[in-house]
Amino acid sequence: MKLPQAQVALLRAADANEDRRIEAVAEEADVKPETATGAAFELEDEGLVTVSEETVESVSLTGEGRQYLDEDLPEVRFYRAAVDAGAADEPAEMGPVIGGAGLEGDAVDIALSNFARKGYGEIDSGSVRADPDADPDADSEAAALAAVESGDADGVDGHTLDQLERRGLVERSESTVRSVRLTDDGVTALMEGVEAAETVGEVTPELLTSGEWADVEFAEYNVEADAETVQGGKEHVLRQTANRVKDVLVGMGFKEMQGPHADAQFWINDCLFMPQDHPARTHWDQFALSNPEEIDHLPEDLVERVRSAHLEGVGEDGEGYHSPWTEDVARRVDLRGHTTSLSMRYLSGEQIGDLEPPERYFSVEKVYRNDTLDPTHLLEFFQIEGWVMAEDLSVRDLMGTFTEFYEQFGITDLEFKPHYNPYTEPSFELFGTHPETGEIVEVGNSGIFRDEVLEPLGVDCDVMAWGLSLERLLMLMYGFEDIRDVHGTLADLELLRSEEVVY
Repeated sequence: MKLPQAQVALLRAADANEDRRIEAVAEEADVKPETATGAAFELEDEGLVTVSEETVESVSLTGEGRQYLDEDLPEVRFYRAAVDAGAADEPAEMGPVIGGAGLEGDAVDIALSNFARKGYGEIDSGSVRADPDADPDADSEAAALAAVESGDADGVDGHTLDQLERRGLVERSESTVRSVRLTDDGVTALMEGVEAAETVGEVTPELLTSGEWADVEFAEYNVEADAETVQGGKEHVLRQTANRVKDVLVGMGFKEMQGPHADAQFWINDCLFMPQDHPARTHWDQFALSNPEEIDHLPEDLVERVRSAHLEGVGEDGEGYHSPWTEDVARRVDLRGHTTSLSMRYLSGEQIGDLEPPERYFSVEKVYRNDTLDPTHLLEFFQIEGWVMAEDLSVRDLMGTFTEFYEQFGITDLEFKPHYNPYTEPSFELFGTHPETGEIVEVGNSGIFRDEVLEPLGVDCDVMAWGLSLERLLMLMYGFEDIRDVHGTLADLELLRSEEVVY
């Protein structure tokens, strides 16, 4: 029997008494694994071998896990430093213990949270007490890291592996492993004798120019055989949606705004008539920069008008806020908590010059907030900012704009709820229904800018504005239940590779 060279090599390396993995057979047969796989399927079609498949889970250390394997887990280092500081006998100050452990940045929070979880001791009001009976040498997670590195992850219990995976110290992956075994017909073929046929696997320029292609025998190709999986580049589903949002808004007559991510509190908050002692302006909600700490230039006349609005109000009945306002605070630089800072720059004429109604502008840009991470909140996310400047605008105009916008994404069940904002009146929030859970999800905030916002900016007509969440629009479109599946360090890469584009 004559067979292609790869099939002959695979047939001779296979075994009739046990399944052998194709990788091992390929190495023995001195052929590439992908060539051996194709040959195996071709031999299976001939009835000479059987091909079986199994899913194998593998575990590997992440970069952080490998670092902790070399340096010890942060909580172990913290415990040893605490014992060295005498915390096993009486409470020790936490600061020197952290310094003695050589911890900094995120490692400090990691050490403190896992120190108590593992029973290494207690932390109370800035002091540390270490349990003298704790044994860091017997730390199950540290032992598991060593086991994974040595290739013995099968001996680690599932709970410990789950914990390490949640901490981002190990990665689990699944792969399909194929094995071959000789059939009776395969054994018979070997006994009767097989030899390699002189076949050509591809047409080359030399074969064509010499004319030899007419006399050679070409190898048959099994077009049903599994090909090697190639993970090519793909535009992220969040970016796809952002681009689609831009297309929709441009189609509705809007122009795009652009501006700085780090900006003065003046543009982020003061122009929005948010008092300087407003809770949302503290470091609990916003990220302040230390370099640069303040902005170099602010338009003096606009600063004076904004200051007057805060302290004295606008119009005959305006009173302003009964709280202090200083330019020093206004000059401080933060990461923007909303892209309304861009709207203030454009409406004031600072960005591109004075605007005359009617005008429509939008942005789809990243913003930053010190939120608690959960399925619908991230520390940085994308906001769909927009505003319309025109005469005699009403809430009905605003609601109609949202209805038209969200219908472009198949969302027709919007709900509106009155709301309070320091900078808009009237104001309302938008909600949509999650397609999988049926839960009501907040998707944005909106309203008509108050006179206290518009008059200092020099705008003497109505302006309706909004800030919508791109990620929550994504959840309503695709049915994602957790933003972190598509955005951030916990993103589900397989989901992103396989998710269909909806347009």
